[in-house]
Amino acid sequence: MAKWGEGDPRWIVEQRADATNVNNWHWTERDASNWSSERLKALLLPVRVEGEEGACEVTEVSKLDGEASINNRKGKLIFFYEWAIKLAWTGTSKTGVKYKGYVEIPNLSDENDVDEVEILVSLAKDEPDTNLKTLMKQEGAEKIRDAIKTYISTLKTEFTQGMILPTVNGEHMETTPQVAPKAEDRKKAASSSSATSQSKSIGVKIPTCKISLKDTFLTSPEELYRVFVTQEMVQAFTHAQAALEADKGGKFQLLDGSVTGEFVDLVPEKQLVMKWRFKSWPAGHFATITLNFNDKGGETEVCLEGKGIPASEEERTKQGWQRYYFEGIKQTFGYGARLF
Repeated sequence: MAKWGEGDPRWIVEQRADATNVNNWHWTERDASNWSSERLKALLLPVRVEGEEGACEVTEVSKLDGEASINNRKGKLIFFYEWAIKLAWTGTSKTGVKYKGYVEIPNLSDENDVDEVEILVSLAKDEPDTNLKTLMKQEGAEKIRDAIKTYISTLKTEFTQGMILPTVNGEHMETTPQVAPKAEDRKKAASSSSATSQSKSIGVKIPTCKISLKDTFLTSPEELYRVFVTQEMVQAFTHAQAALEADKGGKFQLLDGSVTGEFVDLVPEKQLVMKWRFKSWPAGHFATITLNFNDKGGETEVCLEGKGIPASEEERTKQGWQRYYFEGIKQTFGYGARLF
């Protein structure tokens, strides 16, 4: 457990005695090795190409060493795979002469772009040279590369099925599995996400809940309100970079981008209403957070009402507000201790 002032101040769910991984916050891993092994064999064995010299086909997956897994951290899916593959292929010339050879893929991994994966084609020992090797090296290698692309795509799709995605303005449609893009696909992914958002079809209905919190601060409503809407003060109590525009419709970004949102209504010293989301929440989904500041004569009572919180995020959201907002403000500005 991170202590106050140590390490990354982002929200952390405390360990539970029942070992439950609350809200997918802790690192969890799901093995995809067996599935990957079968999938790669199913995709590679049908590879066949034809040309003027004859035809070549993969006849055996003779080596398939490696592993694959999916990791869930803070609600984000991270895919790992690393394989060393050896295939046997047979070429048949137009005259019926057969040739045997091998295809080696020494390092198929998530660290390399699929177009950079090395595919080595060779003839078996003592086989005479043949133009079929060139056919396999060019067209055959491309088909193998296509099979690898399919594997990577289906690996990601297979293990993202069932993820709950929200929609805009409460309208919901059928879920569409998400594929985690590589670096060069990010622009395309961002564009696609924008278009999807506009069509109001970025997921299915998710269960939501309401939360309520109440706390007392030893300061005036005026001072406490200012803490929430002043960039330098927000950075002080969160111990991280923040950016905010304290106006109606103004955007904010806290905890190095882990929290984002927009101010919906601001009543100085009285109330703050904001659209609010944590980065790990399903894309496009915002909760509505209302903070009411009540003057208690030398103290200020803050009442928080949250609506539209993803049900699976209820405890983490409450703990986060209590610890990294309320407790953070008290410890940073001394609003939690009485001085006699």
